[in-house]
Amino acid sequence: MMEFYPASTQSQSQFTNTSVNPKVASSTSRVSPWLTPLAYSLGHNVVIPSFFGKIDIIGQENIPKNGPIILAPTHRSRWDSLVLPYATGRYVSGRDMRFMVTINECQGLQGWFVKRMGGFPVDPQRPAIATLRHTVELMVEGEMLVIYPEGGIFRDGKVHTLKSGISRLALTAESIHPGLEIKIIPVGINYSQPYPNWGTDVNIHIGEHIKVTDYINGGLKKDAKRLTADLTIKLQKLSHQESKITSHTFAEIPNS
Repeated sequence: MMEFYPASTQSQSQFTNTSVNPKVASSTSRVSPWLTPLAYSLGHNVVIPSFFGKIDIIGQENIPKNGPIILAPTHRSRWDSLVLPYATGRYVSGRDMRFMVTINECQGLQGWFVKRMGGFPVDPQRPAIATLRHTVELMVEGEMLVIYPEGGIFRDGKVHTLKSGISRLALTAESIHPGLEIKIIPVGINYSQPYPNWGTDVNIHIGEHIKVTDYINGGLKKDAKRLTADLTIKLQKLSHQESKITSHTFAEIPNS
């Protein structure tokens, strides 16, 4: 996921001053009532436990059961988008996930699947105002969004410079709709191998939330900078915890 917030002041003003249209949300993405339960069941009971070795999950109690939240995970592999629902999705929190993905990931058969699982595309080079409005609408509806703040996959185990878009979107949504109480939850994901294959161990560490309203002081640019800086620190701490995976010292949990 790359930088996706409008770069120009004019674009930001247009987004901020335009009310959210529910029709935009309903036509942009949806959760299939038959495919989503099937996919979650297969992923939780077959795919993830069969493919991976030890699965260590810490901090599931930090996932709220309701209200708008944005999961902000580190991005280490394409497997992230499968292990994340396993660790935080409907079998854990009773909630489905809404992934913001690049437009290239919504092509062909993969795109058909992504869109019916609640994913929605954004063009990182030319983000449409309608897409950003849709993101805000999802937060208004109390959904659980997933946005990878690093902007791409990094396999070196380090937290790379975060994009500010996740902070700007959350702050703007909270400003337009006071009282949403949006929470950003950092999630550290790490594998025992840079390119996961059969038997790879995985560690998912879910951190405590960041309350977006604590960062609203009247200046979007400065507020987003502070929020992004604090999110970076939290992800770095979670990544430090992840480093324990290389020693295989964590306890194996049942795959159920």
